[in-house]
Amino acid sequence: AVALEGRGASLVAGGYAAAPWASAQLVVVSPGVAPFAELDRVAARGVEVISELELGYRSVAPTLTVAIGGTNGKSTTTSLVAAMCERAGFATFAGGNLGTPLCEAIGKRWDRLVLEVSSYQAERIPTFAPRVAALLNVTDDHLDRYSGFAAYAAAKGNMFVQQTDEDVAVVPFGDVVCAREAARGSARVVTFGVGGDVGPSGDSIVDRMRGARFPLASLRIAGAHNVANACAAIACAAEASVPESAIAEALAAFEGLAHRTALVGEVAGVRYYDDSKGTNVGAAVAALTGLDEARAVLIAGGRDKLGDYAPLVSALRARGRALVVLGEAAPRIEAAARGVVETSRASSMADAVRRAHALALPGDAVLLSPACSSFDMFRDYKQRGEAFVAEVRALTAEAT
Repeated sequence: AVALEGRGASLVAGGYAAAPWASAQLVVVSPGVAPFAELDRVAARGVEVISELELGYRSVAPTLTVAIGGTNGKSTTTSLVAAMCERAGFATFAGGNLGTPLCEAIGKRWDRLVLEVSSYQAERIPTFAPRVAALLNVTDDHLDRYSGFAAYAAAKGNMFVQQTDEDVAVVPFGDVVCAREAARGSARVVTFGVGGDVGPSGDSIVDRMRGARFPLASLRIAGAHNVANACAAIACAAEASVPESAIAEALAAFEGLAHRTALVGEVAGVRYYDDSKGTNVGAAVAALTGLDEARAVLIAGGRDKLGDYAPLVSALRARGRALVVLGEAAPRIEAAARGVVETSRASSMADAVRRAHALALPGDAVLLSPACSSFDMFRDYKQRGEAFVAEVRALTAEAT
């Protein structure tokens, strides 16, 4: 803010009401800011209200853009597509919701823009038209911000609306919700996953459109959900003119991201996984069901997003050894899972790891995949994951 003031900007603190709405000619909304009355009023006067993503895009277009959205898997897929582009020698900007705002790409030369796009960022993007747009999945999330699932899905799908028949929409094979959102634009549709244009077959991922095969054994990211992410990444990169050799090299080198089903350690025959980025029910289900271990003790809880925990309970019924809950959402999750698996309530992350350790059997996994945001107890999901890792390391030191 100080830097902006030095360039002629005025800083107004103390709430939205104090802003000079009457003189506004353009309003750019940070994605973390939920809709509020003043925005509606200024828009009704004909003043354009856009997101930061839209502002950045207007300044960097027509650079070939790959946009990747979805409730789960978008950070991994975005990072993997960016790695593929870089292997091909393209000057690649990777950002958006991934960490670096698109506006920071302004003023530099790029061959490819690879953007993770959240529903918040996609709420006001009237000209955003990526060459390739992928919607990986849509499951309940952020229902504390949206009126319901349909409104949330529509926000996710906004990135397809301005696409033309020269563009590509990448969606999961057989996914009705994602297909419906892609149909809001005019892009050619490419499917991924089992049965899709790019999908697993035997010991390989097969790109049926180009006849390319990529051995599953080369993947260094674990879990069925990451196979799907790899399929989506291959589809996106190939449609962005990345050669097969660069795609293969990136697949073999990519080790995944921190706090995404990352193996932390092993104690007494039990493996500990950090999936602190699993901030919604769908992510936790994917992490739990994607584990190699047959049974897991799940650590879940945090700030409740008001989603339905029934899918998580079903996954626990199939793969759970026990459940440890903590944070504000603990009572709701505990009530939903009552009678399905043994449940224990923890007071802290240290307590949660100790309880999970006591409940796990040799050959099991202990999985932190909270199905909730972190803001009740931690600054963000990274701090939560780091707390989990520290406790697992302490446990490991005691066992040696």
